Amino acid sequence: MQILYGIHPVEEALKAGRRRFDHVLVARERRDERLEAIVALCRALKVRVRAEPRESLNDIARTPTHQGVVAIVRAQEFLTIEDVLEPTGEPRLVLALDGVEDPQNLGALLRSADGAGVDAVVMPERRSAPLSAVAAKAAAGAQEHLRIARVVNLVRALEELKRRNLWVIGLDERGTTDYDQFDFTGDCVLVMGSEGDGLHELVRRTCDHLLRIPMAGAVSSLNVSAAASVVLFEAARQRRRARRGGSASAGGASAGGAAGKRKKQKGLGS
Repeated sequence: MQILYGIHPVEEALKAGRRRFDHVLVARERRDERLEAIVALCRALKVRVRAEPRESLNDIARTPTHQGVVAIVRAQEFLTIEDVLEPTGEPRLVLALDGVEDPQNLGALLRSADGAGVDAVVMPERRSAPLSAVAAKAAAGAQEHLRIARVVNLVRALEELKRRNLWVIGLDERGTTDYDQFDFTGDCVLVMGSEGDGLHELVRRTCDHLLRIPMAGAVSSLNVSAAASVVLFEAARQRRRARRGGSASAGGASAGGAAGKRKKQKGLGS
């Protein structure tokens, strides 16, 4: 079993309906609409609820930042790479994480992935932060709505995605193309590297394209979760525009005109 704490993580887990709840604990000292809504949702779903002193919740959650609610749930189930490859009928956007080891960053990445409409997240089993209560709190419950796959070897997983005609795009300071000049409207995988070292060499060489975020200040790069947000929401913007029939380019030319015809993209080895 696993512990979840915080208003959003517990509420989203209840709404998503993917996990089996053992029970939910609420702080006796807290009484407000947000907590009462969780209690009402638990009762509607026939999940056991028990009021306990806040100190008891502190001990169980191992933190006082639980916002007055702690849930004991079955651990989240992960997909396989084969599940990610199942056709959806729409161009897929996949986020792959190469060695993100900080649970706060992992949670922020998952929150952005959900907000940008990512179809699936791929994470390695090793060199990766666990999907812990800390990560779930940082994700504000977004992980409950995402399709997440854990793989033994990320490079092999990326190669399999490439064989299924998904572009593999790494975000890297050594990239030569600005992120907003890339066409994200097709099937693609955005690969984000670790907090300190970025993409591992084998992962970097597996990428079809390396993109960069141009920086105007003295600092050369963004935090991994901030960088992913920038690129994912650019991809989401392009996809929304493409669905409406417009050009994916930043210039906004109509797809019906010659300027709207996108040039075929080539990979690093082309």
